[in-house]
Amino acid sequence: MHLFSAMFLLVMLAAMPCEALYPSPEEGWQIYSSAQDADGKCICTVVAPAQNMCNRDPRSKQLRQLMEKVQNITQSMELLDLRTNRDLQYVRNTESLMKAVDVKLKTASDNPRSLNPKSFQELKDKVTQLLPLLPVLEQYKMDARQISRLREEVRNLSLVLMAIQEEMGAYDYEELRHRVLLLETRLHSCMQKLGCGKLTGVSNPITIRASGSRFGSWMTDTMIPSSDNRVWSMDGYFKGRRVLEYRTLNDFMKGQNFVQHLLPHPWAGTGHVVYNGSLYYNKYQSNIIIKYHFRSRSVLVQRSLSGAGYNNTFPYSWGGSSDIDLMADENGLWAVYTTIPNAGNIVISRLEQQSLEVLQTWDTGFPKRSAGESFMICGTLYVTNSHLAGAKIYFAYYTNSSTYEYTDIPFHNQYSHISMMDYNPRERVLYTWNNGHQVLYNVTLFQVIKTAGD
Repeated sequence: MHLFSAMFLLVMLAAMPCEALYPSPEEGWQIYSSAQDADGKCICTVVAPAQNMCNRDPRSKQLRQLMEKVQNITQSMELLDLRTNRDLQYVRNTESLMKAVDVKLKTASDNPRSLNPKSFQELKDKVTQLLPLLPVLEQYKMDARQISRLREEVRNLSLVLMAIQEEMGAYDYEELRHRVLLLETRLHSCMQKLGCGKLTGVSNPITIRASGSRFGSWMTDTMIPSSDNRVWSMDGYFKGRRVLEYRTLNDFMKGQNFVQHLLPHPWAGTGHVVYNGSLYYNKYQSNIIIKYHFRSRSVLVQRSLSGAGYNNTFPYSWGGSSDIDLMADENGLWAVYTTIPNAGNIVISRLEQQSLEVLQTWDTGFPKRSAGESFMICGTLYVTNSHLAGAKIYFAYYTNSSTYEYTDIPFHNQYSHISMMDYNPRERVLYTWNNGHQVLYNVTLFQVIKTAGD
């Protein structure tokens, strides 16, 4: 008999889309992964601070204040530089005038009789032209005093920085920050390897963009490395062929930097998925699944999903030719649909990604027309009870044990009409198309880590 020691760990998978979806700084300390107690039980908790760890250190406040002072000093120096250059130019322009006045004064001093009324007026006019130089010289005096104050401020800053450096010892602020970021990266990688868990919660919605019609689909690749941040968008559910590929999530948010793929066959519904560089979708007015390769812009394979209803025979509650819903999770590629022999109940089939052959099939017993949407996480199908406001995740079917249970996991259907809802195992978030809005949800998974014993 095997004894199992287990740790039950709630992992909050928070987002930033940007690229890998980390917790926001306001969320405080995060629990990620593992250790072991004296009895050998896998209690496994490593706690890592969020990226703003140093904000809790009073030295960080000092550093921010110093940075602000340095910035103020820099701005003051720039202002002094501009003013000095301007005034210096004025002095240079009046240099010839001052020389002319000096010559006339010397002439008048040597020969007073040469200073007739006309010459006296000319001299008076030139002296008048020199009068604006007096405030310029006064400004020079003020700037000299300002420079003296700035010199003293810089000296004080140097003393404070030296004190902070001594207090911090061998590590400076940037090195500490780099170490924290490196630790967070390693912990996040460890978190991704924790394995599968049971869905226990869904976060508030994060609206990424409002674009397109009421119905559609958007996604990132569920399998490729995280360095690839491309986003695909497919507007509409009826006879569409145009797929937009954006370079990054940020480009998608701004609606820029995209290329267009024109599919050789139109699609039906919104149950598409991008998996390992290819788009899998339901061909319009058929139960045929097509695998379209983005790089070669060609269809690699197409295969009929035997017995599957199509053309609004067995859609979700919102309709939209959503008879066949393709999705991917940690265990691979799946098709969710139904057939007449299954009396309209949801059928799950695991597909071989190259040939699209059905590897195994499960009958969930849940009527598809009563489902708003569904998605797979770790081999478990989760079904919502509506596509409208007030919906919740109502049903879960576990393919590993061929069992089911009714659930009560609420989520906020912000725009009141969800026509696509899919889980991305690479980012561990839910992608939804909600009444012309592209929305993300973070998920909370109940992790059970087991270790075999005697």
